Amino acid sequence: MSNLVLSATGLKKSYNLGKPNEVSVLNGIDLTLNYGEVVGLLAPSGAGKSTLLFILGLIESFDQGSLEVCGINVSNNSDSVRTHVRRQKVGIVYQFHHLLPEFSSLENVMIPQLANGMSRSQAYSRANQLLEDVGLKNRAKHRPSELSGGEQQRVSLCRSLANSPDLLLADEPTGNLDIDNSQQVFDLIKDLVKSSGVTALIATHNLSLAKQMDRMISLKNGKLVEDDSIIS
Repeated sequence: MSNLVLSATGLKKSYNLGKPNEVSVLNGIDLTLNYGEVVGLLAPSGAGKSTLLFILGLIESFDQGSLEVCGINVSNNSDSVRTHVRRQKVGIVYQFHHLLPEFSSLENVMIPQLANGMSRSQAYSRANQLLEDVGLKNRAKHRPSELSGGEQQRVSLCRSLANSPDLLLADEPTGNLDIDNSQQVFDLIKDLVKSSGVTALIATHNLSLAKQMDRMISLKNGKLVEDDSIIS
């Protein structure tokens, strides 16, 4: 069995704003991610890191290249296959939590499970356990507006892990938090990833957090380069 949870080769992505204004964002991305590792993605604003994460998370398409997630080639598959892989294999944490405001913390974590065919009792049990794991058992019935920024992001983390994904993609998950909350949320991500064997690719501008990851890659001029000097 392969140890790779993700393999991307030669991924390219451009946005056509009308000739001659085509904007090339990704210029041949090569990336492999192994099971159980936490990898940091460092890139300046506008470099295309969100685009890359959305492509790897099967939310956005790419123009050229190949992509495998958990051994499944999703490059030329149907939308239904891509949706199935995304629901079963991938979890995403956004910079802005994007919790549904009319639902409680518990319900926000249950919803992706119910959409994936899990019974209500199973979804309820797992959601409660995840919230307890991140210290929010007593906030399960609170809506997002009743939670602090750090608490909202912890609920978002629980939601991303609700369907037990193999791959977790996080787009600057601590970008809107203060230093203490940033470290707390990052510690939770790392602990949950390591305890469950999930692979995580985390985009961040925080060099202090970057140094705590297994390895770091940088997105420069539309290509990825290993950046071990950051965490040495």
